[in-house]
Amino acid sequence: MIRAAVLGSPIAHSLSPKIHTKAFEILGISGEYQAIEVDERAFPTFFAENCEDNWNGFSLTMPLKEIVLQASNQVDDRARRINSANTLYRLGNGWGVISTDYLAFENLLSVDTNHRVAIIGGGGTARAAIGSLNSKVKTVDVLLRNSARVQAMSKAAPDIKVNQCEMGTSLDSYDLIIQTTPSGAYDQYAANLKSTTGMLLECLYKPWPTPLATRFAELGGTVISGKELLVEQALFQIELFTQMKFDFAKMRQALLAHISSD
Repeated sequence: MIRAAVLGSPIAHSLSPKIHTKAFEILGISGEYQAIEVDERAFPTFFAENCEDNWNGFSLTMPLKEIVLQASNQVDDRARRINSANTLYRLGNGWGVISTDYLAFENLLSVDTNHRVAIIGGGGTARAAIGSLNSKVKTVDVLLRNSARVQAMSKAAPDIKVNQCEMGTSLDSYDLIIQTTPSGAYDQYAANLKSTTGMLLECLYKPWPTPLATRFAELGGTVISGKELLVEQALFQIELFTQMKFDFAKMRQALLAHISSD
């Protein structure tokens, strides 16, 4: 039996239990997947008390994506570079730490070297996004309120020139925009978008659509939703937790359909 959970705070809104439980059903295996409220202060004790039990893996959401790097010495190099991870999984006699956010961005984003790219925000999700673009584009403009986060973004993608921009910077000329800030944080700027032929990956999925996603679609741009990102990163977690190979395309389609009304 597979036993896994998503940890974070707040956690009640998470669609991960619905996604993973459906995946177990599709794979024809017995499994349970819970949502457990755990904040940064409680995480070290929680993991110490549970790491020897019959858990197969944990998904990590805010605010645990940095502290989880201290849970094991088997940390994926990409997760270490972006200083963010969202997955703990059984690896040998211990635990592996990896960012399936990073892997999901790699799958979802297609760019050319000269594409103009903007990332809104500078937290763990933003670092996963820019990290996945390392060596694929020359420069990325990062829209930030907190200039202290620029250094971490640069470390996450050492081959990319990172330019800090104001939050209200016009997005009209970008080929790719990745919006990673919390719900409501960018809403006031959405109306500033006047034209686009590019792509938006809006990492939020509730409430949906966001004002930026609505505006982007109205102008004829391509929008990738936060649900698509959520399912994509979950595919890699399901593979790690179950140690089973499956058709990503078929599973992706089934899981997106399963949460379409949420």
